[in-house]
This record gives sequence, structure tokens and C-alpha cells, in this order.
Amino acid sequence: MREFKSLLTESGKGKFYLFTDLCKGCGLCIEKCPKHDLGWSDFVGIYGAPMVEAGHGDGCTACKTCQTICPECAIRVEKI
Repeated sequence: MREFKSLLTESGKGKFYLFTDLCKGCGLCIEKCPKHDLGWSDFVGIYGAPMVEAGHGDGCTACKTCQTICPECAIRVEKI
């Protein structure tokens, strides 16, 4: 079984995990975040596109919209 690496960002009421080997940088999560807390990272992922990260807006409410909308299942959100 393969284990994926993740980057953790704590923002607002949530812990935002991005599985870097899965993120294609499509930006759907950024577009659909109701609090505008997601934005582009300075890091480039394995697909050559920028990755996303939390902490760019009003603070995560852990609504999990980004987790639900991600076509690659590259995001996990936990409430803090």
C-alpha cells in the first residue's frame, strides 16, 4: 500500500491537509471555498502546476467543501 505525503496548514477552525502527490493544481477548491481561504502556494506540485494552501482569506470553517469538490481526493479537512 502506498503512503502519500501531506502538507498541513491550520487556519481558522480547520486543519487543511493537501496530499501533494495527488494535487493537479486545477483550482476547483479555490473557486468553491465559501470563505475564500484557499489560494495558490509558492510550491509547484509533481504535475508542474502550483499547489493550493489554506490561510489566504477569512479563515477555514472546516465546511469540507474543498474536500468534497476535489476530483483527485487530494484534500482532507479536520475540525480543530
